[in-house]
Amino acid sequence: MKLAKLAASAFAVASVVLSAGIASAQTTENIQPKGLTGSYIGAGVAAGVTNGGRQNDAATFGGNVQGRYAIPNAPASVRGSVLFGGDSTAIMPMLTYDAPIAKNTNVYLGGGYSFQTDEGQASQLGNKNAPVVTLGAESEVAKNVVLYGDAKWGINAYKGSDADALSFQTGLGYRF
Repeated sequence: MKLAKLAASAFAVASVVLSAGIASAQTTENIQPKGLTGSYIGAGVAAGVTNGGRQNDAATFGGNVQGRYAIPNAPASVRGSVLFGGDSTAIMPMLTYDAPIAKNTNVYLGGGYSFQTDEGQASQLGNKNAPVVTLGAESEVAKNVVLYGDAKWGINAYKGSDADALSFQTGLGYRF
C-alpha cells in the first residue's frame, strides 16, 4: 500500500514538473488569433417579423446597409445600420461588445437607438423611434469578405401600442 502511494505521488510530481517545461516552450507564434479584427461595410436583406396590431405597422421585408468600426485595443465596436424598403427607413447608431469565438469570427451584443425617417409608417423595426438591442455574429469567409447576421429588438417600437419589434438581417461586407 505504501509503495502504491509513493509511486502515485512520484508520478504526480513528475507530471507537474514535465508539463511546466512543455508550457514554457510554447510561443505566441503557435497560438492562433481569435476573433474578427478590422472594420467593414456591407449590405444585405432585412426582415421585420412583428406587427404592432394597428394600421401602418405590418411586418416588412427589405434591405440593410451595416457598418462596423472596430475600436482599437478594445473588445468593442461602433456600428451603424440602416433598414430600408418599407414606408419608413430605420437608422441606428449602436455600440457593441465583441466576443471572439474562433479565428476571424465574433459574436456581438449591444444597444443603440432607432430613428425612423417617417414616424407612424412601417419599417422593419417598428414605426416609431425606439431603443434597440442587437445580437449577432460576423465571420470573414474569404479575404476581406465578411458574412454577418443579427437580430434587432426594438423596445416599444410601435405608435399607439406597447408592442416590441423584431428584425433579422444578414449580408456580406468588405473588410478594410
